[in-house]
Amino acid sequence: MVYLLILILILFFLLFLFYRHQCLLRDRAHLMREAMRNHDFSFSLPVKGLFFGEKALQQALNDLGKDINQLVAQNEVESWQRLTRVLTHEIMNATTPIQSISQAYLNSPKIKNSVYEEGIRAIYDTSTGLANFVNSYRKLTQLQKPELEEVNIGTLISSVKVLYPDLEWHVSLPPFTTMMVDENMLRQVIINLVKNAVEAGAKKVDIRWTEASNKGKGTALYISNDGEPIPADARREVFVPFFTTKQTGSGIGLSLSRQIMMMMGMNIVLAETPVNGCHVTFIIRKD
Repeated sequence: MVYLLILILILFFLLFLFYRHQCLLRDRAHLMREAMRNHDFSFSLPVKGLFFGEKALQQALNDLGKDINQLVAQNEVESWQRLTRVLTHEIMNATTPIQSISQAYLNSPKIKNSVYEEGIRAIYDTSTGLANFVNSYRKLTQLQKPELEEVNIGTLISSVKVLYPDLEWHVSLPPFTTMMVDENMLRQVIINLVKNAVEAGAKKVDIRWTEASNKGKGTALYISNDGEPIPADARREVFVPFFTTKQTGSGIGLSLSRQIMMMMGMNIVLAETPVNGCHVTFIIRKD
């Protein structure tokens, strides 16, 4: 009788463990479904506590999410490139004749010191300003091909620190940390991030490094600051060209930075949760 009772208790315990495990799998499925519904493919659920088959499946789903996220980002960059190319071409076609004709009128003795000079000059100044504005966005479609080489990240960060001596820098990098990148392009990306941080009122910049054990996959450079947080409703738009939360912003810095990293086979994303002591964290990584 005692053995039967023990057997029943063990059976109930095993059923409880089985039920709890199924609930765990159900919750994981719900989280992944919600992530996909919100077009967030950067999820990475832990594999601890899973059986070897479930662990392999979860890891495959995590990797698939990263691959989809990379493809979505790449597609967005290419789409904005094409749109920017068309827009700049059409706008320049429209403004160039206006600029040339208004300049010709301004050089005419009949217009100088006449009642028409002020209005024509306003037309010339506006068309010139628009042309200069459009030319600045041609950077999005005229980037040079990166020349990849092994770059010492610590040395590169030091060259950026010199440009912002008033900031409090916290740099945590392993000795001889390197990345296969175009040094000048990566420097420009980091400068863009630090410049944005300063404009957001940052006093501190935190840079740290993580590297997974699986042959460099998952390597990431975290660049954080204590400036004004990015509003929740703007987080998904920060890499869209021309989008900015600043009154004087051009909306080109982050979109250009993502395009640069894509050209080097990497990506730059806004972290869901900033590192401790900071309000904003960007992650440069090779998924």
